[in-house]
Amino acid sequence: MGPSGSGKSLVGAALAARLGARFVDGDDLHPRSNVAKMASGKPLDDEDRAPWLDAVALVLSREAPVVVACSALRRAYRDRIRATTADAWFVELVVPQTQLRERVSRRDHFMPATLLDSQLATLEPLATDEAGARVANDADLESVVRRIAAVRDAQSLR
Repeated sequence: MGPSGSGKSLVGAALAARLGARFVDGDDLHPRSNVAKMASGKPLDDEDRAPWLDAVALVLSREAPVVVACSALRRAYRDRIRATTADAWFVELVVPQTQLRERVSRRDHFMPATLLDSQLATLEPLATDEAGARVANDADLESVVRRIAAVRDAQSLR
């Protein structure tokens, strides 16, 4: 989870490969209306996000083991996913805002870089009482994936 440019797709795919799990990019689960709205430079609201969050939750509940890359920016969004998949474990990829801006300005994606500010305003970092971990995405891909796996293993031992 995290805002645009945090590396969700890249890290999620690599983590899924490490875990022997299927990878699903949450961007592929958006209704066409959401993609069109974002492509036009308009941020999604909670009503727009609801069917998308339900689609993410459905994938998680039916396709284990699976890693899904999705923004899940607010706790309420994560809670909506957990309502269907209680054992969902979230990884918030933490990246400095300057680096996020640089990343989104360089990529070809339906969501324009101008929407990053709305995502950052919406972001509620993963809280300590939520299942998951905040992990800095500040190293090479393999190192970040190893960090995530180590934190997951440590938390499952508690």
